Amino acid sequence: MARNGLRTLAVAAAMMTGSWAGAAQGPSLAALRPLQPGQWELHERGEGSEDGQTRKLCITDLRQLLQVRHGRTLCRSFVVSDAPTMATITYDCAAAGNGRTDLRVETPRLVQINSQGIADGAPFAFTMEARRIGDCQ
Repeated sequence: MARNGLRTLAVAAAMMTGSWAGAAQGPSLAALRPLQPGQWELHERGEGSEDGQTRKLCITDLRQLLQVRHGRTLCRSFVVSDAPTMATITYDCAAAGNGRTDLRVETPRLVQINSQGIADGAPFAFTMEARRIGDCQ
């Protein structure tokens, strides 16, 4: 009887490890499907942001929108929720920090991003609007 319990536990652990390893490659999210890579303009909004503070980013992999503060750092991610117009992920970048991002798709060219976590040893939290403005230059 105990042997069956241990076997079940081992199978469950292997399944969880397998799903985490798949997540390390990056989530394939329904919310990202209507979006296109290209030149995106990111505008921070809300408390603590400066009016007019905008930056442009060439997005080659749409998952970059999920970890804006950590850029191209290799991170393990976990999908918390996924729907055609909304997604939530958490991610861990080892010593570089971690975060949680809520992404809401308004149109294929406009998304709202809320993110918080730790980067460079300090906490961060922001609300951002991202708008696709064309192809990368």
